[in-house]
Amino acid sequence: MWAVGTNHLPPFSPLRRILAQYIAMITTIDDVYDVYGTLDELEQFTKAVARWDINTIEELPEYMKICFIGLYNLTNEIAYYTLTNTGFFNLSYLKKAWENLCNAYLKEAQWYHSGHKPTLEEYLENAYVSITMPLLLTNISFLTSVTSTEEILHSMERIENVTRYSGIGLRLVDDLGTGTDEMARGDTPKAVQCYMNDTGATEDEAIMYVKTLILNTWKKLNKERLGVMNSQIAKELTDCGANLIRVGHFMYREGVDGHGTCPEVAESHILSLLVNPI
Repeated sequence: MWAVGTNHLPPFSPLRRILAQYIAMITTIDDVYDVYGTLDELEQFTKAVARWDINTIEELPEYMKICFIGLYNLTNEIAYYTLTNTGFFNLSYLKKAWENLCNAYLKEAQWYHSGHKPTLEEYLENAYVSITMPLLLTNISFLTSVTSTEEILHSMERIENVTRYSGIGLRLVDDLGTGTDEMARGDTPKAVQCYMNDTGATEDEAIMYVKTLILNTWKKLNKERLGVMNSQIAKELTDCGANLIRVGHFMYREGVDGHGTCPEVAESHILSLLVNPI
């Protein structure tokens, strides 16, 4: 659903296949940081991703070796596919995007283990990365109507605010759907809890504030989208970022986690869209 919702148009079939693989990997790595890893293990894993050397797996716990090899192989395969089908060699950009994501995951783990309660501003500065928006848009950028690496890099610079607002929007929508369950299992404070800690607001007041923040983030995002309409690749990237938030609204509507704990929320739509004949 995430991949199809990002861009449904026929020419973007390769993009959907790659996003589906990456989103499955993201879910796995996210669980490593949130559920399974000790802080020392997570620091080791983050360093291994930064080094991007297959020999570093000898330093990792057994379960992390599987995750790292899976991530390493998948990213190299995607870089190979992109090179052979588009002529762009994007491995260094993919590696850097994964390094940034793992650093964001690690920061959240450090907050949890130290008992640090981030402000809402501090939380969102990290959260728009940990929600994976920069990683996903980096992948998407090499699978759009692009003609040169320079055009990609220029467009990524132009849409920095789009990436930020898309990430913040998706994170806030995600928090409203998953925050309660994640806090129950011992996760870091989410947007609602950060606002409560900042202001002393009740949970209901904080939820209303986050909903208002989502609306205001959409307004900022739409304003940024209007500013890139003269560039085809930038428009395609911004549309994908906005569409990812829209899928988030669907997956996490009414405070339910349709991606994780309540997959039946999305099941009927998936069957209707992809399986059952019209």
